[in-house]
Amino acid sequence: MKILKISRRKFLQLSSATTAFALVNPKLSFDHFSKTSKDLNDWPSDTPLGRNCKAATINIRSGPSENSSVVKSVIEDTVFQWEKEVVGEAPGGLVSRRWVQTPEGYVYSPFVQYCQSIINEPIGSLPNTSLGPGRWAEVTVPYVDLVLENPPARAPWLQAVMHPRLYYSQVVWIDQIGDGGSGNIQYRVNERYAYGDIFWADAKAFRILTDDDFTPISPDIADKKVIVNLTYQYLQCLEAGREVYFCRCSTGAKFNAAGEAVDKWATPPGPHPIFRKMASIHMSAGNMESGYDTPGIGWVSLFAEGGVAIHSTFWHNDFGVARSHGCVNVLSEDAKWVFRWTQPVIPYDPGDITVQMPGGTIVDVVESE
Repeated sequence: MKILKISRRKFLQLSSATTAFALVNPKLSFDHFSKTSKDLNDWPSDTPLGRNCKAATINIRSGPSENSSVVKSVIEDTVFQWEKEVVGEAPGGLVSRRWVQTPEGYVYSPFVQYCQSIINEPIGSLPNTSLGPGRWAEVTVPYVDLVLENPPARAPWLQAVMHPRLYYSQVVWIDQIGDGGSGNIQYRVNERYAYGDIFWADAKAFRILTDDDFTPISPDIADKKVIVNLTYQYLQCLEAGREVYFCRCSTGAKFNAAGEAVDKWATPPGPHPIFRKMASIHMSAGNMESGYDTPGIGWVSLFAEGGVAIHSTFWHNDFGVARSHGCVNVLSEDAKWVFRWTQPVIPYDPGDITVQMPGGTIVDVVESE
């Protein structure tokens, strides 16, 4: 097997630099987990965390209600301790009644991505695959900053942000190991099927995926079906009619960007076979005002025309409410389970497979009376 290597001496030098920086850099308070925080060691490793994923300022309130007093306002990407989720009152015009309790008060749960901070030991080499040297990897910290290797920015999302980042649970392809000019061990993130933007990011933020992450669940069971219920916003997996998995989901929104009732983004009803699965994909459509452009979406199971898929979601926590552009949004762990359980089986290399009709496992999108 041909291996792309970083020298042992260089690897040890970078590892020492990383450790030394961690020792001399004091931990910041939760108030500093914002656009200016870049050291992954700032976050505690043994504490459930929440990230403001709303792309706007949100309020921490004294109680789980919009009528409670504002304790403080926090900007996008602020990270705070997640104590527990509680039931409160839905803000005006919204549906969910879930709130996250923090040490300072309550934050509306749909605006908060649950996350952790798991620091990883960087690997020293990359095996050669059908895609070239590389490995699939997932982000295991609230966020990690990116440095663009090949400016100018090409992707719309990258042109629209000042601080490009990847977020907890995103899945990407790593194709080089180096220092990216930073002095610390870095991985190169290459979106080979997207706009051509290439990045460097702190290697400690990524868990390298293994074959075990792709191991099929119950591969000998032939009678499988996925039920997506549009009325009650849940996803259910059945083996011979028996439920083996259940989770909340968010299907297509029943309104447009102006809040008008439309069917434009509706998830198409009826039985659909899964025809393609991908470990990671860059999804985009429309424009930045009424569309989307999102890299690193993990555990994708495509089942209908127009790119409609079951996939991991990190940009909201509003599961149980219809709000997508047609896809079935679920938590990363739910998307991964469905990905491994359904047919077709997808190998680590290349992490992408298309099947001929009649396709794989049926996804039946239904409405209840």
